[in-house]
Amino acid sequence: MKGAEADGDTDPAAALRAARSDVADARAAVEDHGEERLQAVRTAYREATDLLDRYEGRATGTGDFAAFVEFQEAFVELVEGLDDDLPARDAFEAANDILDQRRLGEDDFERAREALDPAADRVALLSERAAAEERREAARRDARQRLRDLTDRIEYLERLRRLGEADLDAPVERLRDPVESYNEAVEAAWTTFKREASAREVFRVVEASEAYPLAAFRRPPPELREYVTTYAAGEESIPTLLTYADYSSSKLSHYVDDPAALRTRVATHRTYLERLDADPLTVDWPPPAAGTLRHRAGELVSVTARFAPDDVVAAARRLRTLPDEVAYGRLRETAMARDELDDTERERLAEGAVESELEEARAERERLEAALDG
Repeated sequence: MKGAEADGDTDPAAALRAARSDVADARAAVEDHGEERLQAVRTAYREATDLLDRYEGRATGTGDFAAFVEFQEAFVELVEGLDDDLPARDAFEAANDILDQRRLGEDDFERAREALDPAADRVALLSERAAAEERREAARRDARQRLRDLTDRIEYLERLRRLGEADLDAPVERLRDPVESYNEAVEAAWTTFKREASAREVFRVVEASEAYPLAAFRRPPPELREYVTTYAAGEESIPTLLTYADYSSSKLSHYVDDPAALRTRVATHRTYLERLDADPLTVDWPPPAAGTLRHRAGELVSVTARFAPDDVVAAARRLRTLPDEVAYGRLRETAMARDELDDTERERLAEGAVESELEEARAERERLEAALDG
């Protein structure tokens, strides 16, 4: 990343300053002539060009004489009605002089349009001001977006630098071993529980977990929950219900009282039942911050105690006390550094490239903030 560049050679801060300068110049040009007077020129110019467009085909050559007279009178009336100090008034008079003939041709209309060019130039000052203001707003949006991107970039580089300061030789197994032991134990316990317990018992645990947001299972679909809790088939295990869902209606009638209910409530939610695994109860690696782990482990203890053997609950309790038993912050930084830093990033850190990019990004952020404040 180039420090002061966002896209190619574009500098959003410089672009914003240039756009603001253009707006100031465009506004000054309008103020030099007066807003109301330029509005009057625009109105007169539109009326003049409208007359030229409407009558050119009828008032030229030996065409409609009535239209010819009507056109000349309308144009004269327009010019005579203009204020004497109207900017570019002489352009309208020049056009009127060109059209003051006994017979008009297409080239006369073209010459009249060219004579109105000074008026068009005055009218353009209003359009140029509006365009400059639009460019300024676009430049401001680009600068704000670049500022957001820079903020993300700086956060990434600061994190990279922090990870680069981690002791890569620290004994992270003091964290990994308890986490992996717990994860393996809770996954095995849940697999056994889901296989052997009734679907109704499993759903009781799932619903009870809702009281613990950091250890909660995904809520079952209402119609599936209603079937499992009210129909006799809910006393069967989840694998058995999934097996029933594959039976034909005639075969299924030998196993459940209402085959149609099982098909509409269970078969349609096969994916939920199949994916109901222990993932909400496992701990990621690298593990979360110490405070988060303590809180989450406390909730894991409450949920696992409802279905898992004592050794699994004890493993969850161990996680809750783990931040107090080891140099948790330092070991976690090492774990994250080992997990997240690839060879290229480590090389950039060693060469000082990350620090250099961070300084450039911060400097560009300061320029952008100053430009936006301006």
